[in-house]
Amino acid sequence: MTQKLIYLIAGEASGDFLGAQLMKALWKNDPNLRIKGVGGDYMTSQNFESLFPMQDLSLMGIAEILPHLPRLLKRIQETVNDIVAKKPDVLVTIDSPGFCHRVSREVKKKLPSIKIVHYVAPSVWAWRPGRAKKLGQWVDHLLTLFPFEPAYFLPHGLETTFVGHPLVEQDIRPDLTFRTRHNIPDTMPMVTLLAGSRKGEIEHLLPIFCQVAQNLPGVHVVTPTLPIFADQVGQALTKANLSHTVTTTPADKYAAFYASQAALAASGTVSLELALTGLPMVIGYKVSPVTYFLAKYLVNIKHVCLVNILLNKGLVPEYLQDACTVENLTTAMSVLLTDQSQQQKHDLKQAVNLLKSPEGIDPSQKAAEVILSLL
Repeated sequence: MTQKLIYLIAGEASGDFLGAQLMKALWKNDPNLRIKGVGGDYMTSQNFESLFPMQDLSLMGIAEILPHLPRLLKRIQETVNDIVAKKPDVLVTIDSPGFCHRVSREVKKKLPSIKIVHYVAPSVWAWRPGRAKKLGQWVDHLLTLFPFEPAYFLPHGLETTFVGHPLVEQDIRPDLTFRTRHNIPDTMPMVTLLAGSRKGEIEHLLPIFCQVAQNLPGVHVVTPTLPIFADQVGQALTKANLSHTVTTTPADKYAAFYASQAALAASGTVSLELALTGLPMVIGYKVSPVTYFLAKYLVNIKHVCLVNILLNKGLVPEYLQDACTVENLTTAMSVLLTDQSQQQKHDLKQAVNLLKSPEGIDPSQKAAEVILSLL
């Protein structure tokens, strides 16, 4: 019997993690499956060979993407050609709608019978609600991470399943050896800085975050980042004359969260990772002036932090664009360091509970079951 082929595409770090968890679940259900496509470090650690480096796609914002548009268009065509040549049984695209939807539309034209699953719903509740209706033109099934999302797509006839967020599958326990392993005194306050997983985010945010850390008396800074950015991040922290540790492994990242008193982070999936450990946080985020100008007129949400969106309230302080200043972030971080924010910790647990599948099944397993049902 011919082995079934599933083609997976992830375009950024958060999708890479989802893809790796999904691969494990798919192979657990069917060890004979073949899986090809595009992914990053998490996916390639699962005996997966990416068509090209995923970092080529990890861009955000109109002004940030424009200089790289020729390369992106080339990667879109390269991916479409590879899918058409391999003729997979199912195509699974993960988040990164700018890239993934363009690939899916072209593939659907060339292979009309192919089943296409999109994993992570477009944020139609934030902007461009018309996408909910259009998505069904090329996607056969949508998998969502958040419980409120299916209601936006089901009325348009798109099969949609809330599976939950695979972050909750991790068996994360406090690592009490982190300070010892990295020679950090027990009496030294520790903060985690997370300036993003894209090159542009790090360039925009890390200098600001370093200045904030300089204003926090006697702190040791821990900065989890991707291996590709480790040298850049380490050099910036050294230049800022900060006592610091740079980590690049998932285990050390969560160990740092547990050992820290507070975190300063870019907006994104990392807020959910911090919530898993109950670490109080402040969100700071900036994009180019052009991207921000356009976003002001297109985006319709009260909050950008996923924890706040899930809870529908402003639990986590957010400082965006012009408000993302050293002064504002320093004040907010100082509050977290002097007040251990027990209320925030309690509500963070509530947010994590909203990420779980209602059936009690691991989210990746639930996603795998839907995908395998289309074979």
